[in-house]
Amino acid sequence: MAAAAVSLFSAKSITAIPKLKPFLFDFHVSPPFSLSFAVAANPTTNFTLWSRKPRRNPTTPAAAMLFPQNPVFADTCAAVISGSIALSVLRLWQETAKRGLFDQKLNRKLVHISIGLVFMLCWPLYSSGYRGAILAAITPGVNIIRMILIGSGLWKDEATVKSMSRYGDYRELLKGPLYYAATITLACAFYWRTSPIAIAAICNLCAGDGFADIVGRQFGGQKLPYNKNKSIAGSVAMTIAGFFTSVGYMYYFSYFGYIKESTEIVFGFLIVSLASALVESLPVSTELDDNLTVTLTSILVGSLVF
Repeated sequence: MAAAAVSLFSAKSITAIPKLKPFLFDFHVSPPFSLSFAVAANPTTNFTLWSRKPRRNPTTPAAAMLFPQNPVFADTCAAVISGSIALSVLRLWQETAKRGLFDQKLNRKLVHISIGLVFMLCWPLYSSGYRGAILAAITPGVNIIRMILIGSGLWKDEATVKSMSRYGDYRELLKGPLYYAATITLACAFYWRTSPIAIAAICNLCAGDGFADIVGRQFGGQKLPYNKNKSIAGSVAMTIAGFFTSVGYMYYFSYFGYIKESTEIVFGFLIVSLASALVESLPVSTELDDNLTVTLTSILVGSLVF
């Protein structure tokens, strides 16, 4: 309710009382109203009613929950919906890979950027309790099992291999794609949507690392002096993409009341994105895996700044 002052009763003359000190009664009536009654030494009594805009509580329950009266059923429906959306996005990129619409490396990065970010958009569908976090973690958790089965050769899925691997080798899924799924699962189960750490980890992994590769391949002529496999353009793109995506999701979750936006959190996101881009640019990051090093850096640095 917009702030508005309404004078109900004012300027009522009364007999002045000598040596009467001013005093104020402040009553709280049904929110968002406040009631004030003041008497002063001068012959005037003010009786005022005004409205106040209620402050958002960062710990309020899920505003987008489907069935607030039945949280168990709501979380089950949310898991089905978010899983279906994530699977649909994955199927889309599998189809583009099959048809050869994009270069295989570009197609892989489009999968990398979109899956985690789209899935995170579905988090408000879940309840605010621990059950909601665990059920949200089931979708990426199932993908961990898929990566293990396909990467070990127990399950043949050429479309998934083609859309997620660099060179078409199914064993690649036991590294980057597996770490990717594990990161989102960890963010859901242990940090969830009220933690800036979860936002920073997923956004720097998905948007940051994804755009670093895309921009680096297109405009990466000038290499880093300490790593000829990485470019200045790619590192800058990673910092910018990871940072702005993190800030965007901060405002997204603050709209539902899960987190309160602040300049301190924004500055923290900048620190995490810079640190993640720095670690990603190191030679050791290539030897291990970007998905692993970026995730660990985001969580460790995020734990210090948030």
